Amino acid sequence: MNTIEELVIEASGAERQYWNDLWRYRELFHILAWRDLAVRYKQTVIGVAWALIRPVLMMLIFTVVFGRIAKLPSDGGAPYAIMVLAGMLPWQFFSTALTESSNSLIQNSNLISKIYFPRLIVPAASVITSAVDLLISFSIMAVMMAFYNQWPDWRVLYLPLFIALALAAATGAGLWLCALNVEYRDFRYIVPFIVQFGMYVSPVGFSSSVVPEQWRLLYSINPMVGVIDGFRWAILRGGPQIYWPGLFVSVGLTAALCYSGLWYFRKMERTFADVI
Repeated sequence: MNTIEELVIEASGAERQYWNDLWRYRELFHILAWRDLAVRYKQTVIGVAWALIRPVLMMLIFTVVFGRIAKLPSDGGAPYAIMVLAGMLPWQFFSTALTESSNSLIQNSNLISKIYFPRLIVPAASVITSAVDLLISFSIMAVMMAFYNQWPDWRVLYLPLFIALALAAATGAGLWLCALNVEYRDFRYIVPFIVQFGMYVSPVGFSSSVVPEQWRLLYSINPMVGVIDGFRWAILRGGPQIYWPGLFVSVGLTAALCYSGLWYFRKMERTFADVI
């Protein structure tokens, strides 16, 4: 007796299958993240200590230039060094994640051209690896707070929300640059410029309160302004109140950046193996 097989085609089935594949290939995500973390410090003399040295050196430079020479005010009377470090930690995470994720597909070209897996795993693993550096760097913040006897209050409970906002901003921007870097290799030269320029237009070495009130909303178009201000609000006891209109702008733009970055990455993903 012949049996009749029925084929059912459901709308958006391929899209759902893609997200199911992300879960199926979670072990690959773990492997890539661990490999990136190990390779980053494998042949260095001091290893993961670089995650601590970089923010400390930048903190010293910015404290001298903006605090001593330019004599800019600190947030809420906190020591200038702690204020700078509270802004340096999220910026270092964002810049490292952006740089690593933008080059991640190129660095894994052999893997991408040979086997199938959701390509989104590659830049996502780079972002998570950078988040490990952020967690390590918090030990420096703890030491600085103990030295100055400046401990956070109840607002530190909101810090994970601003870490998530920094993670979202890094992911969205990283997806855009990752996909563009595959298609246009010029972006390997553009990304370092973006990172360097972004550090100086973001309130890393100074408080965003020095920006004139009439320009603060426009200044908040930079998503990292809300992230850095949020970090300082959560960490610095007695710090200034959050500029809520600017924070809402940062959150909205970060959400748009993530959505558009994911859309563009998925649009270009089918050509990665051919172009790369």
